[in-house]
Amino acid sequence: MIDLEFLQALIRSIDESSIDSIEIERGGTRVRVSKTPDVQAVSAAPGAAAPVASAPVAPPPVAPAAPAEPAPQVSGGTEGGEAAPEAPASNLVEITSPMVGTFYRAASPDSDPYVSVGTSISPGDTLCIIEAMKLMNELEAETGGVIREVCVENAEPVEYGQVLFRIEPS
Repeated sequence: MIDLEFLQALIRSIDESSIDSIEIERGGTRVRVSKTPDVQAVSAAPGAAAPVASAPVAPPPVAPAAPAEPAPQVSGGTEGGEAAPEAPASNLVEITSPMVGTFYRAASPDSDPYVSVGTSISPGDTLCIIEAMKLMNELEAETGGVIREVCVENAEPVEYGQVLFRIEPS
């Protein structure tokens, strides 16, 4: 049987992510959580009312497959008074989130972060914790190097594949 807290946490996680639906079987009970209704199941149910049309759901933004060439810089300032975000250096390795969850830089709120910009890391070093459904998952470095960028703020929700750190390999 699936407990209510687990189910509520699952619904919140789906709500905060770009995932549309998930199906889990636990202890002989199967649960399917979906943001959009299954029109086939609704229309196939005996005595079911016709499905109500709803506003279309916008698809999540898609990351480009390859980084675009940077636009040539024009001297004389920037338009709108804002600087363009810097493109990551090509020699940096991106460490991405292996799951949907909440990113934590330290083991507890009053602890020092595991790593900061400039920290040298070795394979197996803990980089952060990602909380998923009340489970704390330590993310360990697969390669050695130096942390050059921390891309996520502490206690911020992250998605699968989201860049968390950029490191300069050693």
